[in-house]
Order: sequence, then structure tokens, then C-alpha cells
Amino acid sequence: MNNMNRTWWKESVVYQIYPRSFQDSNGDGVGDIPGIISRLDYLKQLGVDVIWLSPVYESPNDDNGYDISNYQSIMDEFGTLDDWEQLLAGLHSRGMKLIMDLVVNHSSDEHVWFAESRKSKDNPYRDYYIWRDGKDGREPNNWSSFFSGPAWELDERTGQYFLHLFSKKQPDLNWENETVRREVYDMMTWWLDKGIDGFRMDVINLISKVEGLPDAAGEGDYQFGGEYFMNGPRIHEFLQEMNREVLSKYDIMTVGETIGVTPDEAVKYVGEDRGELNMVFQFELMDIDSGPGGKWNIQPWTLPEFKRIMSKWQNELYGRGWNSLYLNNHDQPRMVSRFGNDGPYRKESAKMLATLLHTLQGTPYIYQGEELGMTNVRFDSIDQYRDIETLNMFNEYREAGHSVESIMASIYGKGRDNARTPMQWSAAPHGGFTTGTPWLTVNPNYTRINAEEAMNDPDSVFHYYRRLIELRKRHDVIVYGKYELLLEQDEQIYAYTRTLGDERLLVVLNFRETPVTFELPDSVPSGSAERLIGNYELQEGWNLQALPLRPYEAQVFKLN
Repeated sequence: MNNMNRTWWKESVVYQIYPRSFQDSNGDGVGDIPGIISRLDYLKQLGVDVIWLSPVYESPNDDNGYDISNYQSIMDEFGTLDDWEQLLAGLHSRGMKLIMDLVVNHSSDEHVWFAESRKSKDNPYRDYYIWRDGKDGREPNNWSSFFSGPAWELDERTGQYFLHLFSKKQPDLNWENETVRREVYDMMTWWLDKGIDGFRMDVINLISKVEGLPDAAGEGDYQFGGEYFMNGPRIHEFLQEMNREVLSKYDIMTVGETIGVTPDEAVKYVGEDRGELNMVFQFELMDIDSGPGGKWNIQPWTLPEFKRIMSKWQNELYGRGWNSLYLNNHDQPRMVSRFGNDGPYRKESAKMLATLLHTLQGTPYIYQGEELGMTNVRFDSIDQYRDIETLNMFNEYREAGHSVESIMASIYGKGRDNARTPMQWSAAPHGGFTTGTPWLTVNPNYTRINAEEAMNDPDSVFHYYRRLIELRKRHDVIVYGKYELLLEQDEQIYAYTRTLGDERLLVVLNFRETPVTFELPDSVPSGSAERLIGNYELQEGWNLQALPLRPYEAQVFKLN
């Protein structure tokens, strides 16, 4: 495979919309599709190419739409299929594309398939899900759910347990059953025939489980069984079949959410000779501040480690696969709070992190509000939170004797509701998101951080994003150039070059609030340099031999 194989999805910038929190059009406090339609010109002005829409399908909303009860209808709160058709037409008429979220590791327990499946052991739908007898009066194995507690639920009616890697209202589909796969492919085809431009595939690398579903190693009641369901024995067979039956028949983009993949494993999913997916989301960087106790056990991260992970993926996928570039999404805290400075240097650090994402090799993903420099939220009470993962963890940790203060500190750092507070459109009540009571409280800083303020400030984070996106469209080297890390062990500066043919860029980023001087390494030939973009004006008489960097400064140069 050759990275020079040029395609539209490599050259695109993707914008993720979390519909519940984007824009409410009818005052019920929940974002909806007509609300999104009302903001399409905003997205066009930003310059993004592709919208990834988090699930809008019919759902009881146990996990905010990632528990789907009907894959071919729209959730009432969000609108109608007709509204959705208008959204697709509105995007296409503005030259933007739409990718939908595909959630097929599990369905909702309210899906008709599961309602049938649980009726009796000989129901035709029984085998659509993973049912097992208990063992010694307990669950069939000791796997834990991603959302705390066991991954099994006893169903009284038939006396068997069903597997749910997530919430007990999200039973896992049985991909070993060919009929299930056929149902999924038919549904995907239905959406593609409506004119969508691809799929983001939720936890897609969990669909193949190891035969026999063995116990996971470890002491204690429940253990993470990932080795038995992540990148399972038939995963590539299933994805190649999906590609053959459906994906290969359309000019679309696909990105798979793949927990726990290494670059070598990622290449199996995205190698262009493999006939599977275009890109994957990897989580290695997202785990950089997780301690031995997992996600909620937050540890300080270091810049050399951050660079090591980024560089590993840049280098090991080069010429073999394609990177997805992201620093936050609906499951992760806000990037400016996590990797930047959400206090006095919020704008500078938001722009610095954006410079990083938009000058690496791969397709950048912007999560709604990122382009405004939206921050994490610190609600006073657990009662203000809505995320099932956060609430389950709070209860589990309280029972284990942790203090409320320590648990809230973890939630402030890593809780998913950090990303889910409503979009901040203006300084109007509730940030202009709704005229009603929002489903989740708006971050109180909306009065100063909002789209209206950003649009009117030529120096805003929003306008900087717009310029970065334009720059990427003008310079092939940003999309296709080879990446090379400089100053590997530097604790403060992240610098690298991008090279394509005889074109070379230099990117210099200060990750701290203390000033520092960048000195161009001898390994980089220095002729004259032209500045392409930066988050500060360069000082008179600057040169790359000794370039002073202010707090969170970012500069991109074209080297001649």
C-alpha cells in the first residue's frame, strides 16, 4: 500500500455532532435534527467536509442512543425520518458529507429481536444474542462490564443469562449467527442507498468473541475479559465479509472504534489490501493519564510519553494505513482541559492543540465545541450528572469506601459529561442551546465562551480552526507528507517536520505556560523559512536558530 493513493476521506476534516447537545429547536431541552439543520451554515463557514452524526435512531436512551431499539427509524425526541432526509440534503447541497454511527456489537434490550429472543429457548430469535446457563449458581463467567458490575444478566423467564459488555440494557448481538450478520448488512445497505457517505462503527472490534467464553484471569468477583472479546478470532473474517457484501459497493468512508489495538493490529483493519475499513480510532493516547486502577485512577502525563505514542502511530502506519486524529470526543474529556490550559491560556492552548491535530498525518476529527475552546465542567453535585458510566462508577466507588471528594475529582477529570454539556452558541440563557430546561446543565462559562463571541473576534479559536482547515486544503504535504519527530526527549517542546517530495514543513509547539527557546537541530537543513500559521504574531527579527516561544505558542513554517 502507498499513502500516495489519494482519496477524498484522507483529505477531509470531520466534525462530530452529538445531537442531544448540539441545538434544540422546540424548547424541550433536547437537541434535535431541525436544530442541526439550523446550524449548517455555521459548519460550512468553519470549513469542515464531513459530519459524523452520533446515533439518532430509536432508543430508550439508557446510554444516550448507543442502545438502539430500531435501526431504521429516528428517535422521536430528535425528529422524523423526513427531518433526517432534509439534513442529508442540506449537507449535500453545501458540499458536505454525512457519516452515520453504526452500533452493532449490541442492540437495546427493547429491540424486537431481543424481545423475541428472551421469550423462550427455542424462539427463532434466541440465537441472535449470547445466552448461557449459569455456573455454580453464578454468572456463566467472571467478565466485568465496561459500565461496572458483571457482564451477564439473569433473565428469569428462561433461567439463562445474556451477555452485555456494556449496560444490561445493551445485550451483545451474536455475530456467529449468519442471519444476524445478514440483518446488519441489509440495514447498512438501506442507509447507504439513502445517500449517506459512510459509517463510524461503535466498538466494532468487540463483535467476535472467543469460543467457550473462558474466565478472565485475576482475583476478585469480576475481571476485564478483553483478551477474549477484543480483536477476536473471527473479527477480520466478519469485516471482510461486511466489506464484500456492502462497503465495497459504495464510495464511502469508514472508521472503526477499536479499543486496545496496537499499530500492527490496526494495519489488519485498515491496510488497503485488506478490504476492511479505512481508519480506526485507537485509544493508546486516551489512556496516557490512566493509572493502574484504570480510567478513573488519574495520573500525571508527560510530554515525552505523549510524543512517543503520537510518533509511534505516525511512523508505524505510514505507507501501511491511515490515522484518525483526535484529542476528544463524546466519550472523552475536553482536550483543552486535559492537554492544554483551560484557565488564563485557554485560547492559546486550544489553538496550539488544534495546530498539532491539523498538521499530523491522518484525517482530523473535531468534536463539537472544540472549535470554540469549550472546557470541562465541574458540577457541584453528582445529581447534576447524567452519564450512566459516571453514575455507576460513583455508586461503586462510594460502596468501596472512597470519599465523595476523590470521586468527584476523577469525574471532573475524566467524566463523559464533560464533553456532553450543551453547545455554547451565545450568552443568552442556557447558551442559546434551548429555550427550555436543558437535559444536561450548560457549562456556566457559556457567558464568555460561545460561538457568537467567537465569530465576532478575528483572533478567536473558531477563526484559527478555519485557517488551519484552509491551510490543509492548500498544502498536500500536510495530508500526505512523512512525519519526523525532533527533540524526542524535550519535556516542553513538541516539534516535527512533514516532508513530501521537496516540500518540507516544520511545526513547533510549546506545551507549557513557561516561555522556552526552540533551537533548530542540525539534522534539519535550514535555508529560509516562511511562516504559514501560528497562534501568536512572530517577533521582529525572528529566526529558527533560536526561536523564543511564549506560553502554549504554536508556529508552522515552510522550509525553503
